[in-house]
Amino acid sequence: MNPVFDLVLRNIGVLATPNGKNAKKGDAQGQITLTENAAVGISKGMFAYVGEDKPLEGERVIDCQGRLVTPGLVDAHTHLVFGGWRQKEMARKLAGVSYLDILKSGGGILETVRQTRAACEDELFEKGMRLLSAMLAHGTTTAECKSGYGLSVEDELKQLQVMKKLNQYSAVDLVPTFMGAHAIPAEYKNDRKAYIDLVCEQMMPAVIAQGLAAFCDIFCETAVFTPEESRYILGKACELKLIPKAHVDEINPIGGAEMAAAVGCISAEHLIQASDEGIRALAECGVIACLLPATSFHLEKNFARARDMIAAQVAVAVCTDFNPGSSPNLNLQFPMYLACHRYKLTPAEALTAVTLNGAAAVALSERTGSIEEGKQADAVIWDSPDLDYIFYRYGSNLVHTVIKNGTPLPVKDAG
Repeated sequence: MNPVFDLVLRNIGVLATPNGKNAKKGDAQGQITLTENAAVGISKGMFAYVGEDKPLEGERVIDCQGRLVTPGLVDAHTHLVFGGWRQKEMARKLAGVSYLDILKSGGGILETVRQTRAACEDELFEKGMRLLSAMLAHGTTTAECKSGYGLSVEDELKQLQVMKKLNQYSAVDLVPTFMGAHAIPAEYKNDRKAYIDLVCEQMMPAVIAQGLAAFCDIFCETAVFTPEESRYILGKACELKLIPKAHVDEINPIGGAEMAAAVGCISAEHLIQASDEGIRALAECGVIACLLPATSFHLEKNFARARDMIAAQVAVAVCTDFNPGSSPNLNLQFPMYLACHRYKLTPAEALTAVTLNGAAAVALSERTGSIEEGKQADAVIWDSPDLDYIFYRYGSNLVHTVIKNGTPLPVKDAG
């Protein structure tokens, strides 16, 4: 007797997916499966049949009408929970004031800290739900989210509590990352060591005690945290069983990639100025590179050396870096476009970067990031005849329908 699926996707023009449960690097990053005239059967929120189009029985059947289907997108680097916005800094940026100079003057991250501290949990939650709904409508089904706009015990925990609630109420799977070491807050500007001690001795234990994060990130950069400070903080995180991540070599090449490799980070993020030695260290230690092309675009900076990283056998993920200052964009389709047109990734490499490799960067690649039997049923039906088209078009939402945990969520503004 043939099985009856909860949901069947039929008449798929092209089914495009990477395969496996681990990040792909080197040539393997571009080795995906393209199946024409495909069908997918979903049961209990999981992919139960993936293959050629044939009559399948389902409680609900969607005729994809020859459209492209891919895994749901995984955005492995965002700063989703924050108070206010920072549009008033735009004039200063246009006048040539640098990102670090704005930070030194009390703006940038520190401005968002002020606004986040002033916001209550309900305000942050309601804003976060709106933002997650928009992300989902653009195809993102899993997203990482960092704290780091509280910079006090109370306000870091407030951000993380909001993330926990968002994960309960939003369709998007939200992965929380503790990032108390995002900047030195104004009240500690003359006592860096005291703030680092606060992060390590009070914030981290509280995060662990309340079960609010599995990852710990840090901003290793000129005028923020040095490689030595970063190594110390992430070392303390490892002792508490938090998985280390690191913002490194975004603005200046200060050895951040080498530090991330030495610590054993699951991912190193930004990497615009990573050295040859740093890239080799990432490859040797199996660190995933989370690259953020929309940040380079918005700050008018160089783009990370994605092709060199792939050649060096570094697994590359591509993310939005959604935040109110350096990347106020939550639509992962735009970084996908930039990944091809600025990083020179092929569409196949870029698809892996925003699905399986993104999932691996948040330790979820065994569960999601590809369309394979036994994995969580997260998928996107695109208003597209093939894979190339979604990396060719930009400025429009090309998502037709999002499938999340086996439930179809139609999107009205596709095209």
